[in-house]
Amino acid sequence: MRVIAGKYRSRPLRSLRGMDIRPTSDRLRETLFNVLTAGNPEALAGTIWLDLFAGTGAVGIEALSRDAKEVHFVESSGPAVQAIRKNLQSLGVVAGFSIVQQELPKAFGRLQRDGFVADVVFIDPPYQMKDAYTQTLNALAESSLIGARSVVVAEHEKKFDPGEEFGPLHRFRTLVQGSTVLSFYRLGERMEV
Repeated sequence: MRVIAGKYRSRPLRSLRGMDIRPTSDRLRETLFNVLTAGNPEALAGTIWLDLFAGTGAVGIEALSRDAKEVHFVESSGPAVQAIRKNLQSLGVVAGFSIVQQELPKAFGRLQRDGFVADVVFIDPPYQMKDAYTQTLNALAESSLIGARSVVVAEHEKKFDPGEEFGPLHRFRTLVQGSTVLSFYRLGERMEV
């Protein structure tokens, strides 16, 4: 596992052995960031991210590598939080992030007190935690953490569909890569992009 592009390009990232952690593959991360930048490598500069069920932190670290202003990693597992810290330390990242070690969606209260609106939210719970998708997407839709311009991306198995809408949060795109799917959501009316 490595950083795909940006200032930490090709630098290795550590994973966890024997844990129920399934890091987003390099190929899928590359696809995700290609979609989000739409050919403009500077598109993510200054953005604010929420990396939910962060695992090793690979997605949020990729965002930092591509000049995101800040990334908030949310992960409940102690060993995974340690992996995120070690990955950030190995890259020399000392600012522009927070790590919240708490269950979701309980962590949203703490994050809302910080008063930011995320530009991008990435959700990647362990695939067997199917209820976590519904709970997290519903809680996000009701929170102040996302706004009209925010993009919420859920990674899930092809054989599982997390749903089309969660209150005002509507899916506007799906991208299939092998057995994995990225579902993209926004607030407001349904739209095709």
